[in-house]
Amino acid sequence: MAATFHDLKDASVFITGGGNGIGAALTDGFLAQGARVAFVGRSDARAFVDEMATKHGNRPLFIPCDITDTAALQEAIAQAASAHGPLRALVNNAANDLRHDASNVTVQDWDDLQAINLKAYFFACQKAAEVMAPQGAIINFSSIAHMLGAARLSVYATANAGISGMTRSLAREWGPRGIRVNAIAPGWVFTEKQENLWATPESKAGFLEKQCLRQFMKPADMVGPVLFLASQASAMMTGQTMVVDAGVVGAG
Repeated sequence: MAATFHDLKDASVFITGGGNGIGAALTDGFLAQGARVAFVGRSDARAFVDEMATKHGNRPLFIPCDITDTAALQEAIAQAASAHGPLRALVNNAANDLRHDASNVTVQDWDDLQAINLKAYFFACQKAAEVMAPQGAIINFSSIAHMLGAARLSVYATANAGISGMTRSLAREWGPRGIRVNAIAPGWVFTEKQENLWATPESKAGFLEKQCLRQFMKPADMVGPVLFLASQASAMMTGQTMVVDAGVVGAG
């Protein structure tokens, strides 16, 4: 671990999509801090749960759930709070960056992707705020896609922009209750899904040229920033979208 956030020990943490990709790295990272982690996902994560229990001596709670089922998602959050205590942190991580030519997007495409990438985020925030401990933190994953105007990602980028706006609004509304709400906008993080579906040697090399730091980003690179935002180390930080992209956006 690059840093230890002592206040996260025994903290109740809920992560969407916490069994694979960036979410799995986050689950691993919070468990390493001694947090009590619950996560949801559609895929069977029992083997991952066993792996984490062996590694950390701290078994995460896996709740099978499709986050587009709002009632099931909110019930999962309530179940996590019942099992581990009032939430100290919610991490809205699950997303679908399916590519489309904008001219071919159907109403169903739009509704399906907004349900995953924006609607689920809002209603997870809503329930988390209801069961959150004092000085709790919400961390929403956005993306630099909406900052770059990424082609073929118009539906996803629209949701990303919405997440940033929602984050600022909820930070204002819930700040008096001591709840901090921030977002993270990653660059291109090379998960197994990205490698299998979208990444080619040419696209990877081209994106690397845009980065100030010439290393491919991995899921583990998201762990430190999320732990920071969940911890009281960022106690006076709210309403922010923190870019973690190896220098693509900030350096032009």
